[in-house]
Amino acid sequence: MQSNSSNNNNNQPQTSHTSTSRSSDSGEACGAGNKWASKLLSECARAISEKDSSKIHNLLWMLNELASPYGDCDQKLASHFLQALFCKATDSGQRCFKTLTTVAEKSHSFDSARKLILKFQEVSPWTTFGHVASNGAILEALDGASKLHIIDISHTLCTQWPTLLEALATRNDETPHLKLTVVVTASIVRSVMKEIGELTKEELGVQEDEAVAINCNGALRRVGAEERNSVIRMFQSLNPRVVTICLRYYTLYFEMLEESFVPTSNERLMLERECSRNIVRVLACDEENDGGECERRERGSQWFERLREAFSPVGFSDDVVDDVKALLKRYRGGWALALPQGDHESGIYLTWKEEPVVWASAWKP
Repeated sequence: MQSNSSNNNNNQPQTSHTSTSRSSDSGEACGAGNKWASKLLSECARAISEKDSSKIHNLLWMLNELASPYGDCDQKLASHFLQALFCKATDSGQRCFKTLTTVAEKSHSFDSARKLILKFQEVSPWTTFGHVASNGAILEALDGASKLHIIDISHTLCTQWPTLLEALATRNDETPHLKLTVVVTASIVRSVMKEIGELTKEELGVQEDEAVAINCNGALRRVGAEERNSVIRMFQSLNPRVVTICLRYYTLYFEMLEESFVPTSNERLMLERECSRNIVRVLACDEENDGGECERRERGSQWFERLREAFSPVGFSDDVVDDVKALLKRYRGGWALALPQGDHESGIYLTWKEEPVVWASAWKP
């Protein structure tokens, strides 16, 4: 754990409505609709589950003939999922994931990873949507407090905070004292997620006179399924004024990258490879012998049920929604803000071509 302290036009997006039941954080990428890759991959996954060796062999052969990591969206989808399904069928998920991660870490550094995130933010609201929504909720929840403490459990490499710091510095009242505690590991939130539920106020440096906000941007998916309730209880023990949650879904991910970057973009290639590693981790790593690599994702509706056992959902204000809409105007058409339907849902969604890809929500004790 590492702590850092500091003082301190394109198309108009449409607002629509969606449901948490539509959101699937299963690692799927551009698998919606009637595309051939989605159908074949679903059949292959079903055959593996049913241990139908003959059907597995035929479908893997067919996918291998059609797939290509350098082809169109369907071919890439098939290629990356084929790798994961093959690992699943041969019980080689852990070994494959470790090999892919080792290769990636040899060519990546903190600086290169941060540059990649910033470049991605220039062409897509995939991460900035959650930043703007969460920062708005945090600023409103901490309004008027003189001593602020933000506990950041995410893998954004601090790219979320410059705009929030600027907003705090220009507040009408006296500029507050801010403590920013960033919970990370060298591999950007891996094994530490198993220990978060055991962290205490003392270990996080939380003082009684501080107004606390907890920010979880894309990191909760790495918490083991059996440990997620204990992590939420730990959040509750810190008595925060607000907890902000951002979950990303991989529906249409490759298609989104295809339309955001040119075909020869190195950034696009690195993001696709990162997604490929995540697909292997989700589909092929065995939870019983995972060594920290296994990842079990849940829908937004499932996280909603978990969170509301300890917290109450907070609706985003009109000002925050307006800020998010203004953000989306900076990007090409296809992106939109979607509102949930029903009394038992909360938060806002970023949609790409009407499909939910990011869920942002805010919670209070």
